[in-house]
Parts: sequence; structure tokens; C-alpha cells
Amino acid sequence: MKKYIGAIDQGTTSTRFILFNHESDIVASSQLEHKQIFPKAGWVEHDPIEIWENTKTVIKDTLEKSKISSNQIVTIGITNQRETTVIWNKKTGKPYYNAIVWQDTRTDLICKALKKNEKLFKRKTGLPIATYFSGSKIKWLLDNVDGLRKAVEQGDAIFGNMDSWIVWNLTNGKHITDVTNASRTMLMNLQTLDWDDELLEILDIPRKILPKICSSSEVYGNVKIGFANEIPISGILGDQQSALFGQTCFQKGSVKNTYGTGCFILLNTGNEIVYSQHGLLTTVGYQIKGQKPIYALEGSVAIAGSLIQWIRDNFQLIADSSEINELAESVDDNGGVYFVPAFSGLFAPHWNSSARGTIIGLTHFVNKFHIARSVLEATAFQTRDVFEAMQKDSGLKIKKLKVDGGMTASKLLMQFQADILNASVILPSISETTALGAAYVAGLAVGFWENLEELQNYWKEKNVWSSNMSENEREKLYNQWKKAIKRSLDWEE
Repeated sequence: MKKYIGAIDQGTTSTRFILFNHESDIVASSQLEHKQIFPKAGWVEHDPIEIWENTKTVIKDTLEKSKISSNQIVTIGITNQRETTVIWNKKTGKPYYNAIVWQDTRTDLICKALKKNEKLFKRKTGLPIATYFSGSKIKWLLDNVDGLRKAVEQGDAIFGNMDSWIVWNLTNGKHITDVTNASRTMLMNLQTLDWDDELLEILDIPRKILPKICSSSEVYGNVKIGFANEIPISGILGDQQSALFGQTCFQKGSVKNTYGTGCFILLNTGNEIVYSQHGLLTTVGYQIKGQKPIYALEGSVAIAGSLIQWIRDNFQLIADSSEINELAESVDDNGGVYFVPAFSGLFAPHWNSSARGTIIGLTHFVNKFHIARSVLEATAFQTRDVFEAMQKDSGLKIKKLKVDGGMTASKLLMQFQADILNASVILPSISETTALGAAYVAGLAVGFWENLEELQNYWKEKNVWSSNMSENEREKLYNQWKKAIKRSLDWEE
């Protein structure tokens, strides 16, 4: 009997393959980091070939470590870093350029030129004009890579976010994406769930290079590479939507926050498209084949866990990321220091690409322990910014936040998050919710799991943090944070 579901989790810093059993437990996994390439200030790239090679390696390693044969795997789901853009030759499989990562800000001038069309883009796609999304990255590649426009005319060049790139390689040429990834391109109409010809014309992007848009849970094709037998691929979700699904946030009004490289808060708005008036994104949450899509409001924070890596690598304040907690716990408060990590501008709800990082409030009293604490608190404050906007847009008073991701290991951060939000912060017993979401949509498509109700039975609480902070203290700290944010805005001309 086939007993396992495989999930490929292609993230910003690494690629993983995880095997789950029917009870949602992790049976085996393998992970490999890939190189972060910074050719210029504000530019961030990945090597798509390295990522594909790593994908094959982690699959192989997981099977070897677990001694599970591939014929025991029912199906595979894929979750991926969204917006990261690659264009490759469909005959040779070679990329024309490195993948341009979601954090990359090189398309700032393209986005400024598009601002006159912002209302149109927001109405159709739910997204503001920003360097974050794939559309401006595709345009930059077409305009700047020698011979690429000609390759498009000849029908050789095709585009994808990383889900499309991985599927294309696994299946020997299936060129598809799902609605959640397509909704992050600035090119898909939220109502029709199809590429929008008017937006494609504005950006001068030919429709023929784009993948076919599918639901998040259906059989797309079979894996032809890396396994002894053919296995169906039957689920795709962008990483943050996948965490929403893995957290079983199936009810309208349920919210999750993933603390990874960045920080991503999603609120399920049901079948209703809620357009944000307060700097959030409207996006597709997920779609089961044959059903109406579920939409979400999203607040994206660019720098969260990557700030700890930056402190480690650029400041050498710590040797290992886990040490930040120990330093931060050595003091009772931040000593008046606020760290705004606007390294590539600020995302939600500010959307200011000319903001730059700021450490403010320094005095003779301040030491490395206060700096460490301000690094952790920055993530909680940025989450509060998004939380406030979410409550205004939805009209809901949110009292619970489901959390996941690497930074949830910091009890100090989780307690401070509960304090600054005045809400319960809830950690599930299964920590790998992003990969789990991909496994869930894949398993539903092939009947491994029956329905959403069955999946909810597997979600269990591990820890809950409640606010211990007075209202006066909470608002005093948050008002100081808002002052720090103002100082960081519009630094770049």
C-alpha cells in the first residue's frame, strides 16, 4: 500500500524534500541551501540550475535516508518562494539569466513609470505596483537580456516562478502554474483567474511565454525524473498560501503568520475579494479543483529572519543565529533602541521602496544586548503594522494568530508578539506547515485525505502565548516604533 506524500519546499534560502504519513507526521526530510547572489546594491539573484540540482539531491537523500522506496509515495506537492522570476529556453532547459528574487529592487524605475496605472493594476490583480512582484522583473529581463526578445518571438523562451521551473524540469516540459503563484505576478485577473491582456500590453509581455494557470489541487502530470517509477504531481501552492493551508486556516477570518526570511501574515476572506484600503495585498489563498477560489488579505514584511542572518554575517555580533535569543534575554527591554530593517525598502503596509534601514535611539547606555533585543522586536512591530491594517480592512477584531516558521523557536519573540498585539499567539505541534500545506493539497487531489474536515483533525496546539503587557506600555512602545518608521522613509532619492 502507498503510504506517503512527498512535498518539495523550494524556499528563498534552501530547498527541502519532506515525506509525510497519513497522520501528517514527518517521516524523513533533506535540505540544501543555495547561494544568494548580490551583483549590485538592491539586486538579489539565484542560480536556477543550482536550485534544480539541489531539488534532485534532496529527493534522493530523503529516499536513501528513510529507506522508503518511491513506489510507496502516492503523490508529490510543491510549494515555493513566490514572485522569484526565471525565463528559460524550452528546447535546451537553460535559463537566459539568473532567477531574479522577490527581494530584488532593480525594477524601481519600471515601477515608477507604471504608477499612473496603479488603480487599474490594483482593481484587476489586488496588488500595488511594486518591485516585489514578477511582472516588472519579466519586463526587465525582456528589456535587458541580449537576444531574449528575439528568443520570445521565435517561441523558445518561457517564464515561470519557481513552481513552474521545478515542474517543467520534473515532468520534461509541463509548463504550468497554480492560481496562488499566478496571483503574485501582477498579470493575473483575480476575478477571471486568467492572464489579463490589458496588463500584458501595458508591460509589453507576450502571453505565449506564460504558463497555463491551474487550480492548487489537481493532477498536473507525472514526475519523469529522480524516481524509479512515475509519481503524479497534484498540488502547488505559493509558500505563504501553503502555510495558510497547512495551518488549516479554512474558515473566513482565520489568520496565520510565517516567520521566515521575511514575515507573511495572511487572513482568509472566503470567496470574497476584499480590496485593501490600508496597504495590504489581495491574493488568492487557494483553490481546490472544481470549487470557487478562497481569497486572502496579505501583509508582507521583507526582512524578518534574514535580519538575524545579517547581524550574524555582516556585524559578527553572533556566530550562530540561535545565539540572538540568549543575548536578547540578557536585558529586560530594548534600552530605547528601535531597528527598522528597510534594507530593500518597506513592504506592507508602507510600500516605500526608497526607505532604508535605521537603528535609532542610541545612547551611551545601549549595548549589544539591547541591539539583539531590538532585532527580534523589529519582527513583532512589523507584524503589528500589518495586523492593524488587516483589522481595518476586514472589520474584524482579530484575537488569535497562528504562527509557524523558524523564528517561532524564540520564546522571547513569541511572548513579545502576543504582548504588542494584545492577542493569543498559537504554535501548532507540526512546525513544517509550509511543506505540509503542499502535501495536503496534493493528497486531497488523489483521495489520500478525504476533505478539509479530516485535515483539521490533525492540527494540534503546541504552545500558546497570551499578552502580559499593560495597555500603556504597549502603546508607548508602538508609538516609538512608528516614529522610527517615519525616520526611515524616503531615504533614497
